[in-house]
Amino acid sequence: MLIQKASKFRLEPTKRQAEQMAQFAGCARYVWNCTLALQKESIRATGKRKSFAELCKILTEWRNDTERPWLKKSDPACFQIKEETIRLPKIGWVEFRKSKEIDGTPKNITVSRRGTHWFVSIQVELEVLQPVHGSASMIGVDMGICQFATLSDGTTLAPLNSFRKLESKLAKAQQELARKEKFSNNWKKQKAKVTRVHIKIADSRQDFLHKTSTNLSKNHAVIVLEDLKVANLSKSAKGTQEAPGRNVRAKSGLNKSILDQGWHEFRRQLEYKQTWSGGIVILVSPRNTSRKCSACDYIHEDNRRTQASFLCLRCGHGENADVNAAKNILAAGLAVSACGDIRQIVA
Repeated sequence: MLIQKASKFRLEPTKRQAEQMAQFAGCARYVWNCTLALQKESIRATGKRKSFAELCKILTEWRNDTERPWLKKSDPACFQIKEETIRLPKIGWVEFRKSKEIDGTPKNITVSRRGTHWFVSIQVELEVLQPVHGSASMIGVDMGICQFATLSDGTTLAPLNSFRKLESKLAKAQQELARKEKFSNNWKKQKAKVTRVHIKIADSRQDFLHKTSTNLSKNHAVIVLEDLKVANLSKSAKGTQEAPGRNVRAKSGLNKSILDQGWHEFRRQLEYKQTWSGGIVILVSPRNTSRKCSACDYIHEDNRRTQASFLCLRCGHGENADVNAAKNILAAGLAVSACGDIRQIVA
């Protein structure tokens, strides 16, 4: 089977090369913002987005425009890789920290900056034998906040809450930044501190998600998840001036906790890791998974009167509410599998 993988390496550009990459990044931001404004205007005026071909034509016009001569200096053209250097268009050969071998055929690259460092992500394509998963286990996973995940076998995975742990430190750093004169040397130093806190939060979360998803993928051939719409779950409750929302402060705190878990990224990692290992991810509807009895299938909202406990009004079955939900998720996955309608998203 043909798979795609990406590996990220830290670049070691010279001062001049770093300045050029910063200029190119500025060009990319400008084009993105102008294109976004163009699309919004097109939707407002005609109800339709401009096509890719139309946008390419407009970009060419911008590059040839005398008012934007700096756009011609940026060029996302072909690249070359040799030993521990990579040739970037209009920049030249740039050294990078080759922490591992690059297997497969390089197809494209993405250059990015985090804080003061530059990175290159190299995507490769390679042919591998169809993998066969080493396990025959099937597990249901209920995502949550009090517990990051609860498995249908009763296992619970505690949340990391990387943002919550550093929230006060981040707030203090941002307050200090607000007191500085904008674009002064002290402001730039403080802004770098704020960025470092953001990076630490993101890196901690990513490390936790990778370790957790790798462990699940290694031990279970089939993983069943709820098809959660995180954007809807974390939608603001503020409302409008005419129709203000209710419990806005509480909902804001809940939204922070939801986004702090990284559910969507966790699902993405599970999907491609299962593909590489020969397993699958099944997505099922989250409807009634917390209200349904895993023993007798009776559905009622009063089955779960508290966040932690489940007690069936019909058969009397009682257990941890999240474990009960995970069992229902697994049962729904088994039903989908039996019908041959398995939804698996391949990375």
